[in-house]
Amino acid sequence: MSAALRVDVLTIFPEYLAPLGLSLIGRAREQGLLDVRVHDLREHAHDRHRTVDDTPYGGGAGMVMKPEPWGEALDALLASAGTPGSVPHLLVPTPSGRPFTQALARELATEPWLAVACGRYEGIDERVLEEAASRMPVTLVSLGDYVLNGGEVAALAMTEAVARLVPGVVGNAESLVEESHEDGLLEYPVYTKPPVWREREVPAVLRSGDHGAVARWRHQQRLERTAVRRPDLLHASAALPVLTGADGLEEVAGLEVSVGTAADAGELLVLQRACWLPEGRLAGDFDIPPMRESLEDVVAGLTGADGARWTTWVLRAGGRLIGSVRGRLADDDPTTWETGRLMAAADLQGRGLGRALLDLSERAAPASVRRFWINTGVRSESNLRRYKRAGYRQVPGPGRYPGTVDLTKRR
Repeated sequence: MSAALRVDVLTIFPEYLAPLGLSLIGRAREQGLLDVRVHDLREHAHDRHRTVDDTPYGGGAGMVMKPEPWGEALDALLASAGTPGSVPHLLVPTPSGRPFTQALARELATEPWLAVACGRYEGIDERVLEEAASRMPVTLVSLGDYVLNGGEVAALAMTEAVARLVPGVVGNAESLVEESHEDGLLEYPVYTKPPVWREREVPAVLRSGDHGAVARWRHQQRLERTAVRRPDLLHASAALPVLTGADGLEEVAGLEVSVGTAADAGELLVLQRACWLPEGRLAGDFDIPPMRESLEDVVAGLTGADGARWTTWVLRAGGRLIGSVRGRLADDDPTTWETGRLMAAADLQGRGLGRALLDLSERAAPASVRRFWINTGVRSESNLRRYKRAGYRQVPGPGRYPGTVDLTKRR
Protein backbone atom coordinates (compact mmCIF):
# COMPACT_ATOMS: atom_id res chain seq x y z
CA MET A 1 0.00 0.00 0.00
CA SER A 2 1.29 3.48 -0.85
CA ALA A 3 2.21 5.91 1.93
CA ALA A 4 -0.66 7.76 3.57
CA LEU A 5 -1.38 11.36 2.65
CA ARG A 6 -0.27 13.47 5.61
CA VAL A 7 -2.26 16.60 6.48
CA ASP A 8 -1.23 18.90 9.34
CA VAL A 9 -3.62 21.63 10.50
CA LEU A 10 -2.35 24.51 12.65
CA THR A 11 -5.07 26.37 14.54
CA ILE A 12 -5.97 28.06 17.83
CA PHE A 13 -9.17 25.97 17.92
CA PRO A 14 -8.12 22.29 17.58
CA GLU A 15 -11.60 21.11 18.60
CA TYR A 16 -12.97 22.73 15.44
CA LEU A 17 -11.34 19.95 13.41
CA ALA A 18 -13.07 17.12 15.28
CA PRO A 19 -15.32 16.27 12.25
CA LEU A 20 -12.23 14.95 10.49
CA GLY A 21 -12.62 11.89 12.69
CA LEU A 22 -16.07 11.10 11.27
CA SER A 23 -17.50 9.31 8.20
CA LEU A 24 -15.24 8.40 5.25
CA ILE A 25 -12.38 10.62 6.38
CA GLY A 26 -12.39 9.12 9.85
CA ARG A 27 -12.48 5.61 8.40
CA ALA A 28 -9.61 6.44 6.04
CA ARG A 29 -7.56 7.59 9.02
CA GLU A 30 -8.28 4.34 10.82
CA GLN A 31 -7.24 2.37 7.72
CA GLY A 32 -3.97 4.25 7.40
CA LEU A 33 -4.86 5.98 4.15
CA LEU A 34 -4.73 9.41 5.78
CA ASP A 35 -2.49 10.80 8.49
CA VAL A 36 -4.26 13.91 9.85
CA ARG A 37 -2.56 15.81 12.66
CA VAL A 38 -4.07 18.87 14.38
CA HIS A 39 -1.76 21.28 16.24
CA ASP A 40 -2.61 23.98 18.75
CA LEU A 41 -0.84 27.19 17.77
CA ARG A 42 -1.04 28.45 21.37
CA GLU A 43 1.51 25.82 22.41
CA HIS A 44 4.05 28.12 20.74
CA ALA A 45 2.95 31.24 22.66
CA HIS A 46 4.97 31.51 25.88
CA ASP A 47 3.43 34.36 27.84
CA ARG A 48 0.97 33.79 30.69
CA HIS A 49 -2.07 34.40 28.44
CA ARG A 50 -0.69 32.40 25.47
CA THR A 51 -1.18 35.45 23.26
CA VAL A 52 -1.14 34.91 19.50
CA ASP A 53 -2.29 38.35 18.27
CA ASP A 54 -1.45 42.03 18.56
CA THR A 55 -2.51 45.41 17.16
CA PRO A 56 -1.71 46.18 13.51
CA TYR A 57 1.07 48.54 12.49
CA GLY A 58 -0.41 51.53 10.72
CA GLY A 59 -3.56 51.43 12.81
CA GLY A 60 -6.98 50.13 11.90
CA ALA A 61 -9.58 47.83 13.33
CA GLY A 62 -8.96 44.26 14.44
CA MET A 63 -5.89 42.31 15.47
CA VAL A 64 -3.11 40.56 13.55
CA MET A 65 -1.65 37.14 14.35
CA LYS A 66 1.88 37.46 15.69
CA PRO A 67 4.84 36.05 13.74
CA GLU A 68 6.65 34.40 16.70
CA PRO A 69 4.09 31.61 17.44
CA TRP A 70 3.66 30.89 13.75
CA GLY A 71 7.41 30.79 13.17
CA GLU A 72 7.91 28.29 15.99
CA ALA A 73 4.93 26.20 14.87
CA LEU A 74 6.28 25.92 11.33
CA ASP A 75 9.78 25.14 12.67
CA ALA A 76 8.29 22.27 14.69
CA LEU A 77 6.32 21.09 11.69
CA LEU A 78 9.42 20.89 9.49
CA ALA A 79 11.30 19.12 12.28
CA SER A 80 8.65 16.39 12.31
CA ALA A 81 9.30 15.37 8.70
CA GLY A 82 9.33 11.61 8.35
CA THR A 83 11.89 11.80 5.55
CA PRO A 84 14.91 14.11 5.99
CA GLY A 85 14.57 17.12 3.73
CA SER A 86 10.88 16.64 2.98
CA VAL A 87 8.59 19.65 3.42
CA PRO A 88 4.83 20.13 3.30
CA HIS A 89 2.87 22.18 0.80
CA LEU A 90 1.47 24.92 3.03
CA LEU A 91 -2.08 26.07 2.29
CA VAL A 92 -3.20 29.37 3.78
CA PRO A 93 -6.96 30.04 3.64
CA THR A 94 -7.67 33.70 2.89
CA PRO A 95 -10.33 35.62 0.91
CA SER A 96 -7.48 37.08 -1.16
CA GLY A 97 -6.17 33.66 -2.26
CA ARG A 98 -6.47 31.51 -5.34
CA PRO A 99 -9.96 29.97 -5.75
CA PHE A 100 -10.10 26.43 -4.39
CA THR A 101 -11.47 24.26 -7.20
CA GLN A 102 -11.87 20.59 -7.98
CA ALA A 103 -8.89 20.86 -10.31
CA LEU A 104 -6.74 22.19 -7.46
CA ALA A 105 -8.03 19.43 -5.18
CA ARG A 106 -6.88 16.85 -7.76
CA GLU A 107 -3.43 18.46 -7.88
CA LEU A 108 -3.09 18.45 -4.10
CA ALA A 109 -4.26 14.82 -3.83
CA THR A 110 -1.07 13.73 -5.63
CA GLU A 111 1.19 15.31 -3.01
CA PRO A 112 2.49 13.36 0.01
CA TRP A 113 2.27 16.11 2.64
CA LEU A 114 -0.05 19.09 3.06
CA ALA A 115 -0.35 21.61 5.89
CA VAL A 116 -3.06 24.19 6.52
CA ALA A 117 -2.39 27.39 8.44
CA CYS A 118 -5.69 28.59 9.90
CA GLY A 119 -5.54 32.33 10.33
CA ARG A 120 -7.88 34.37 12.53
CA TYR A 121 -8.70 38.02 13.15
CA GLU A 122 -7.30 40.23 10.35
CA GLY A 123 -4.90 37.53 9.25
CA ILE A 124 -1.33 36.33 9.77
CA ASP A 125 1.63 38.71 9.80
CA GLU A 126 2.78 38.83 6.17
CA ARG A 127 6.37 38.10 7.14
CA VAL A 128 5.35 34.60 8.23
CA LEU A 129 4.16 33.80 4.72
CA GLU A 130 7.24 35.32 3.12
CA GLU A 131 9.58 33.36 5.39
CA ALA A 132 7.61 30.14 4.93
CA ALA A 133 7.77 30.49 1.14
CA SER A 134 11.57 30.39 1.38
CA ARG A 135 11.36 26.97 3.02
CA MET A 136 8.35 25.22 1.46
CA PRO A 137 5.69 25.64 -1.25
CA VAL A 138 3.00 28.08 -0.08
CA THR A 139 -0.39 28.57 -1.74
CA LEU A 140 -2.99 31.08 -0.58
CA VAL A 141 -6.47 29.66 -1.23
CA SER A 142 -10.02 31.00 -1.02
CA LEU A 143 -13.24 29.03 -0.69
CA GLY A 144 -15.18 31.86 -2.28
CA ASP A 145 -15.86 35.55 -2.43
CA TYR A 146 -16.91 35.96 1.18
CA VAL A 147 -15.28 36.31 4.60
CA LEU A 148 -15.24 33.75 7.43
CA ASN A 149 -14.14 34.17 11.03
CA GLY A 150 -11.12 31.93 10.50
CA GLY A 151 -9.46 29.30 8.34
CA GLU A 152 -10.86 26.25 10.13
CA VAL A 153 -13.95 25.92 7.94
CA ALA A 154 -11.71 26.08 4.88
CA ALA A 155 -9.35 23.52 6.41
CA LEU A 156 -12.26 21.11 6.88
CA ALA A 157 -13.54 21.65 3.35
CA MET A 158 -10.16 21.36 1.66
CA THR A 159 -9.07 18.32 3.64
CA GLU A 160 -12.26 16.47 2.74
CA ALA A 161 -12.15 17.53 -0.93
CA VAL A 162 -8.54 16.38 -1.29
CA ALA A 163 -8.70 13.28 0.91
CA ARG A 164 -11.67 11.75 -0.91
CA LEU A 165 -9.54 11.69 -4.08
CA VAL A 166 -6.90 9.54 -2.41
CA PRO A 167 -7.23 5.96 -3.74
CA GLY A 168 -9.26 3.80 -1.38
CA VAL A 169 -10.96 6.59 0.56
CA VAL A 170 -14.13 6.48 -1.54
CA GLY A 171 -15.22 2.89 -2.07
CA ASN A 172 -16.60 3.26 -5.61
CA ALA A 173 -13.87 5.13 -7.49
CA GLU A 174 -16.06 5.41 -10.60
CA SER A 175 -18.41 7.75 -8.75
CA LEU A 176 -15.63 10.33 -8.54
CA VAL A 177 -15.59 10.94 -12.30
CA GLU A 178 -19.33 11.68 -12.56
CA GLU A 179 -19.50 14.38 -9.91
CA SER A 180 -19.99 18.10 -10.29
CA HIS A 181 -16.96 20.04 -11.58
CA GLU A 182 -14.93 16.95 -12.54
CA ASP A 183 -15.22 17.85 -16.24
CA GLY A 184 -16.47 21.41 -15.96
CA LEU A 185 -20.18 20.57 -15.71
CA LEU A 186 -22.53 20.18 -12.77
CA GLU A 187 -23.84 16.74 -11.85
CA TYR A 188 -27.08 15.39 -13.31
CA PRO A 189 -30.16 14.87 -11.06
CA VAL A 190 -30.35 11.50 -9.30
CA TYR A 191 -33.30 9.33 -8.24
CA THR A 192 -33.96 6.14 -6.27
CA LYS A 193 -36.95 3.98 -5.32
CA PRO A 194 -39.94 4.22 -5.28
CA PRO A 195 -40.61 4.99 -8.95
CA VAL A 196 -43.52 7.26 -7.99
CA TRP A 197 -43.49 9.49 -4.91
CA ARG A 198 -46.23 12.02 -4.14
CA GLU A 199 -47.36 11.80 -7.74
CA ARG A 200 -43.88 12.61 -9.02
CA GLU A 201 -42.36 9.96 -11.30
CA VAL A 202 -38.77 9.03 -11.94
CA PRO A 203 -37.98 9.98 -15.59
CA ALA A 204 -38.92 7.07 -17.83
CA VAL A 205 -35.54 6.99 -19.56
CA LEU A 206 -33.86 5.98 -16.29
CA ARG A 207 -36.12 2.93 -16.07
CA SER A 208 -35.76 2.00 -19.75
CA GLY A 209 -32.66 -0.17 -19.49
CA ASP A 210 -31.22 1.65 -22.51
CA HIS A 211 -27.77 2.65 -21.27
CA GLY A 212 -27.04 4.80 -24.30
CA ALA A 213 -30.26 6.74 -23.84
CA VAL A 214 -29.53 7.14 -20.13
CA ALA A 215 -26.05 8.51 -20.88
CA ARG A 216 -27.44 11.00 -23.40
CA TRP A 217 -30.20 12.11 -21.01
CA ARG A 218 -27.76 12.59 -18.15
CA HIS A 219 -25.40 14.61 -20.30
CA GLN A 220 -28.22 16.84 -21.48
CA GLN A 221 -29.34 17.34 -17.89
CA ARG A 222 -25.81 18.35 -16.93
CA LEU A 223 -25.70 20.89 -19.73
CA GLU A 224 -29.07 22.38 -18.83
CA ARG A 225 -28.33 22.47 -15.10
CA THR A 226 -24.96 24.13 -15.69
CA ALA A 227 -26.46 26.65 -18.10
CA VAL A 228 -29.10 27.69 -15.55
CA ARG A 229 -27.07 27.56 -12.34
CA ARG A 230 -23.48 28.20 -13.42
CA PRO A 231 -23.37 29.62 -16.96
CA ASP A 232 -19.84 30.83 -16.25
CA LEU A 233 -18.68 27.18 -16.33
CA LEU A 234 -20.19 26.32 -19.69
CA HIS A 235 -17.67 26.35 -22.52
CA ALA A 236 -19.12 26.46 -26.03
CA SER A 237 -17.78 22.95 -26.71
CA ALA A 238 -19.98 21.52 -23.96
CA ALA A 239 -23.08 22.24 -26.04
CA LEU A 240 -21.95 19.86 -28.78
CA PRO A 241 -24.88 17.65 -29.83
CA VAL A 242 -24.77 13.85 -29.97
CA LEU A 243 -23.57 13.04 -33.48
CA THR A 244 -24.95 10.24 -35.62
CA GLY A 245 -23.25 8.22 -38.31
CA ALA A 246 -24.76 10.47 -40.95
CA ASP A 247 -23.20 13.64 -39.53
CA GLY A 248 -20.19 15.07 -41.31
CA LEU A 249 -18.12 17.06 -38.86
CA GLU A 250 -17.81 19.92 -41.34
CA GLU A 251 -21.59 20.28 -41.39
CA VAL A 252 -22.19 20.48 -37.63
CA ALA A 253 -22.76 24.04 -36.47
CA GLY A 254 -20.07 25.34 -34.14
CA LEU A 255 -17.41 22.82 -35.22
CA GLU A 256 -14.30 23.73 -37.17
CA VAL A 257 -12.25 21.05 -38.97
CA SER A 258 -8.82 21.90 -40.34
CA VAL A 259 -5.51 20.29 -41.22
CA GLY A 260 -3.23 20.55 -38.23
CA THR A 261 -0.22 22.86 -38.23
CA ALA A 262 2.70 23.46 -35.91
CA ALA A 263 0.57 26.05 -34.08
CA ASP A 264 -1.72 23.22 -32.89
CA ALA A 265 1.13 21.16 -31.43
CA GLY A 266 0.87 22.30 -27.81
CA GLU A 267 -2.84 21.59 -27.46
CA LEU A 268 -2.48 18.37 -29.43
CA LEU A 269 0.26 17.11 -27.10
CA VAL A 270 -1.93 17.76 -24.06
CA LEU A 271 -4.91 16.02 -25.68
CA GLN A 272 -3.00 12.91 -26.71
CA ARG A 273 -1.43 12.47 -23.28
CA ALA A 274 -4.85 12.80 -21.65
CA CYS A 275 -6.34 10.28 -24.08
CA TRP A 276 -3.55 7.71 -23.83
CA LEU A 277 -3.13 7.86 -20.06
CA PRO A 278 -6.06 5.42 -19.57
CA GLU A 279 -4.56 3.19 -22.29
CA GLY A 280 -1.27 3.07 -20.41
CA ARG A 281 -3.08 2.15 -17.22
CA LEU A 282 -4.92 -0.67 -18.98
CA ALA A 283 -1.72 -2.00 -20.50
CA GLY A 284 0.30 -1.49 -17.34
CA ASP A 285 2.92 0.24 -19.48
CA PHE A 286 3.23 3.96 -20.26
CA ASP A 287 6.14 3.43 -22.64
CA ILE A 288 3.98 4.06 -25.71
CA PRO A 289 4.61 6.65 -28.46
CA PRO A 290 1.75 9.07 -27.63
CA MET A 291 3.04 9.28 -24.04
CA ARG A 292 6.74 9.45 -24.94
CA GLU A 293 6.55 12.16 -27.58
CA SER A 294 7.86 15.63 -26.89
CA LEU A 295 6.46 18.87 -28.27
CA GLU A 296 9.14 18.77 -30.96
CA ASP A 297 8.02 15.26 -31.98
CA VAL A 298 4.41 16.42 -32.34
CA VAL A 299 5.51 19.39 -34.45
CA ALA A 300 7.53 17.04 -36.67
CA GLY A 301 4.48 14.80 -37.13
CA LEU A 302 2.30 17.75 -38.10
CA THR A 303 4.79 19.26 -40.55
CA GLY A 304 6.06 16.03 -42.07
CA ALA A 305 9.57 16.59 -40.77
CA ASP A 306 9.55 13.07 -39.33
CA GLY A 307 9.04 11.58 -42.81
CA ALA A 308 5.96 9.62 -41.73
CA ARG A 309 3.66 11.34 -44.27
CA TRP A 310 0.63 11.63 -41.97
CA THR A 311 -2.08 14.19 -42.59
CA THR A 312 -3.51 15.30 -39.25
CA TRP A 313 -6.93 16.87 -38.85
CA VAL A 314 -7.87 18.85 -35.76
CA LEU A 315 -11.37 19.56 -34.53
CA ARG A 316 -12.26 22.72 -32.61
CA ALA A 317 -15.40 23.97 -30.91
CA GLY A 318 -15.52 27.52 -29.58
CA GLY A 319 -11.78 27.77 -30.19
CA ARG A 320 -10.98 24.73 -28.06
CA LEU A 321 -9.21 21.74 -29.63
CA ILE A 322 -11.53 18.83 -28.78
CA GLY A 323 -10.46 16.04 -31.13
CA SER A 324 -8.02 14.88 -33.76
CA VAL A 325 -7.25 12.05 -36.17
CA ARG A 326 -4.61 11.37 -38.80
CA GLY A 327 -4.42 9.25 -41.93
CA ARG A 328 -1.99 8.15 -44.65
CA LEU A 329 -1.34 5.56 -47.35
CA ALA A 330 0.51 2.53 -46.03
CA ASP A 331 4.21 2.51 -46.85
CA ASP A 332 4.13 -1.01 -48.28
CA ASP A 333 0.66 -1.03 -49.85
CA PRO A 334 -0.87 1.95 -51.70
CA THR A 335 -4.29 0.27 -51.56
CA THR A 336 -4.38 0.43 -47.74
CA TRP A 337 -5.31 3.57 -45.79
CA GLU A 338 -4.06 3.81 -42.21
CA THR A 339 -5.86 5.79 -39.50
CA GLY A 340 -4.06 6.76 -36.30
CA ARG A 341 -4.16 8.96 -33.20
CA LEU A 342 -7.95 9.01 -33.09
CA MET A 343 -8.85 10.99 -29.97
CA ALA A 344 -11.60 13.09 -28.43
CA ALA A 345 -11.58 15.22 -25.28
CA ALA A 346 -12.57 13.15 -22.22
CA ASP A 347 -15.53 15.35 -21.28
CA LEU A 348 -16.99 15.03 -24.79
CA GLN A 349 -16.65 11.27 -25.25
CA GLY A 350 -19.80 9.26 -25.82
CA ARG A 351 -21.31 11.75 -28.26
CA GLY A 352 -20.18 10.25 -31.54
CA LEU A 353 -17.03 12.33 -31.98
CA GLY A 354 -14.76 9.32 -32.35
CA ARG A 355 -16.95 7.72 -35.01
CA ALA A 356 -17.20 11.00 -36.90
CA LEU A 357 -13.43 11.49 -36.80
CA LEU A 358 -12.89 7.96 -38.07
CA ASP A 359 -15.30 8.68 -40.91
CA LEU A 360 -13.40 11.89 -41.66
CA SER A 361 -10.17 9.96 -42.08
CA GLU A 362 -11.77 7.27 -44.24
CA ARG A 363 -13.36 9.84 -46.56
CA ALA A 364 -9.94 11.41 -47.10
CA ALA A 365 -8.52 8.18 -48.54
CA PRO A 366 -7.74 8.27 -52.30
CA ALA A 367 -10.00 6.34 -54.70
CA SER A 368 -7.27 3.70 -55.12
CA VAL A 369 -7.67 2.55 -51.51
CA ARG A 370 -9.39 -0.80 -51.05
CA ARG A 371 -8.76 -1.46 -47.37
CA PHE A 372 -8.77 0.52 -44.12
CA TRP A 373 -6.42 -0.26 -41.21
CA ILE A 374 -6.33 0.86 -37.58
CA ASN A 375 -4.49 -0.26 -34.44
CA THR A 376 -5.40 -0.24 -30.73
CA GLY A 377 -4.36 -1.77 -27.42
CA VAL A 378 -5.13 -5.44 -26.94
CA ARG A 379 -6.89 -4.59 -23.64
CA SER A 380 -8.77 -1.55 -24.96
CA GLU A 381 -12.18 -3.23 -24.99
CA SER A 382 -14.11 -0.01 -25.58
CA ASN A 383 -11.96 0.83 -28.62
CA LEU A 384 -12.31 -2.70 -29.96
CA ARG A 385 -16.11 -2.50 -29.66
CA ARG A 386 -16.15 0.91 -31.31
CA TYR A 387 -14.09 -0.21 -34.30
CA LYS A 388 -16.05 -3.42 -34.73
CA ARG A 389 -19.29 -1.42 -34.81
CA ALA A 390 -17.67 0.64 -37.56
CA GLY A 391 -17.08 -2.52 -39.62
CA TYR A 392 -13.50 -3.36 -38.66
CA ARG A 393 -12.40 -6.91 -37.89
CA GLN A 394 -9.43 -7.96 -35.82
CA VAL A 395 -6.43 -9.39 -37.66
CA PRO A 396 -5.20 -12.65 -36.04
CA GLY A 397 -1.96 -12.41 -34.14
CA PRO A 398 -0.13 -9.52 -32.50
CA GLY A 399 -0.42 -5.98 -33.79
CA ARG A 400 2.16 -3.70 -35.31
CA TYR A 401 3.25 -2.43 -31.90
CA PRO A 402 3.82 -4.42 -28.68
CA GLY A 403 0.61 -4.98 -26.72
CA THR A 404 -1.66 -4.00 -29.61
CA VAL A 405 -3.89 -5.56 -32.26
CA ASP A 406 -4.55 -4.54 -35.86
CA LEU A 407 -8.02 -4.21 -37.34
CA THR A 408 -9.00 -3.85 -40.99
CA LYS A 409 -12.10 -3.50 -43.13
CA ARG A 410 -12.82 -3.46 -46.86
CA ARG A 411 -13.78 -0.19 -48.44
